[in-house]
Amino acid sequence: METNHLRNFIHFLAFLKNKRATLYQEYKREEELKVLMHKSKVTTMFQPILSLKEGSTEGFEVLNRPESTVHFPTTETFYDYVGESSYVVMVEQFLRNLSIERFAEQIKKQNESRNPLVFLNIQTQVLADPCWRSGITMELLEKHNLSPNQIVLELTEKQSVKNYHQFKELIEHYRQQGFRIAVDDAGTGYNSLQTLVYLKPEFIKLDKSLIRNIHCHRENQHLVRLLVKYAMQVGTKIIAEGIETDDELEFLQNLGVHFGQGYALGRPMPELQQGSMPQVNKHHQLALTL
Repeated sequence: METNHLRNFIHFLAFLKNKRATLYQEYKREEELKVLMHKSKVTTMFQPILSLKEGSTEGFEVLNRPESTVHFPTTETFYDYVGESSYVVMVEQFLRNLSIERFAEQIKKQNESRNPLVFLNIQTQVLADPCWRSGITMELLEKHNLSPNQIVLELTEKQSVKNYHQFKELIEHYRQQGFRIAVDDAGTGYNSLQTLVYLKPEFIKLDKSLIRNIHCHRENQHLVRLLVKYAMQVGTKIIAEGIETDDELEFLQNLGVHFGQGYALGRPMPELQQGSMPQVNKHHQLALTL
């Protein structure tokens, strides 16, 4: 009996030691996260989104990249952690404010006469959070002389949507104010496809995993064709992400994909820089318009 008690006690001590290590690591992550919530710790980049038919730059996706730290060595590890944490609303509000502020600064600096679209990434669970104040976005836009018609809320699903009926009502509230909706990473899972059906977004962004070497993969080609056909039926537009080669670009143009984004068209830059079609595709672009 005494031996069993001793063994249990030893196991309990081992459990406490492991728990202590886990709690300490979580504490360090939270401390690093708080340090990163400062403008000087985040670099904002703008990647152009081009019309694949006209070759014109129609908008920019805002990409906020925090400094690399011990617990967040990459941008992906940072956003993965935030999406699962209790800090998601705080971080999203900070990044939304930063994105709008820096986009407005670029518009003013470049004396832009056009009103390009700006795509702001936002995690779906944030919109349904009672701590999220939708009115703040309108206040920010008014402050920086921007219109909600320029803003596309790009929904990313780090967590699945639990109540689609409620979520749809939230999205309609934003639409009534003039915002447009994009669903990110389409074609990568059940949840994103279900989101397409419920929300009928203005833009569907195809994940780069579908686009990579699409001219060589029939399965990917078939899925993209289906999504393009669906988009035509419901009146939405397709944006292909991660276009890196001329072959990928030409194939997507032939499929009738509306817009494109990727290194072949324009890299993320700290300023608003117009993207451009590769020279080889300008002839194809001309053929599409004839």
